[in-house]
Amino acid sequence: MQQSLTAYRIFYATANAGNISKAAKELFISQPAISKAVQKLEDALGCKLFTRSSRGVTLTEEGKLLYAHVKQAFETLSLGEEKLQRSKELGAGHLKIGASSALCKYLLLPYLKEFIKNFPNMNISIVCQSSNKTIRLLEEQKIDVGLVGKPKSHKQMTFEFFEKIEDIFVISPECLKYPKLQEIGNKQLLENATLMLLDKQNMTRQYIDDYLQLNRIAVQESIDVSDMELLIEFAKIGLGAACVIRGFVWEELKNGSLIELPLETPIPKREVGFIYPINESRTKSAELFARFLCEKRRA
Repeated sequence: MQQSLTAYRIFYATANAGNISKAAKELFISQPAISKAVQKLEDALGCKLFTRSSRGVTLTEEGKLLYAHVKQAFETLSLGEEKLQRSKELGAGHLKIGASSALCKYLLLPYLKEFIKNFPNMNISIVCQSSNKTIRLLEEQKIDVGLVGKPKSHKQMTFEFFEKIEDIFVISPECLKYPKLQEIGNKQLLENATLMLLDKQNMTRQYIDDYLQLNRIAVQESIDVSDMELLIEFAKIGLGAACVIRGFVWEELKNGSLIELPLETPIPKREVGFIYPINESRTKSAELFARFLCEKRRA
């Protein structure tokens, strides 16, 4: 575009008003300024855009051709402004959520589906990382909110309880047919089976390690896995006993593809919740998300 947007705005207003005086009042500039701007645009384009008379101005054929395109351009701009305003009113923005793939699949998705329905213009990014890494991303301001297991310390963060989860050990029925795992106690079974656990950087793994140490359960063989979904699949094909969250294996326990190993001392339930920066640094998108969850919990 060779001419300035201001020149086309003056041309558009003048064509709509059909009168330089009216256009000047609408644009809050002087009549001479309007006349000068129109004359300058005509000189630049090399044609007359208006026919002037004592009753006002009318578009020439060239002016009508230009007006059709200028009108479309300004209507598109107006539509853009309206959509932007509507987006702001509906809570549009960019919400970046961090969560492990398991927490995202089993806990976050049902609420996320309804949140998107209520705020259709919100752009959402999901970053799948462990709880510890999610907290670090939040501290680095790379995400707005995280769904995590409750950390031991969360300075400069707000933790909002979501629900309790229960860790259990599961095994394939085929594994229990092995002679060395038959006719031994539950504690000895855990000690003799190959345990499949999340990697040592994971908050869940640290919680389970504390449980094993407190109950003096010595792990003989173990496999570290980075994702709970893989733990479940590995357990189903009989690679060993996997530590998983009960709510994530309801179907497998129900259909018998996995069996829960009874423990002499059950693993204490723990809290999962959403963690945000302190209110002063919370984004508008995170604030909307927090308010939405609060309302859903009260409902």
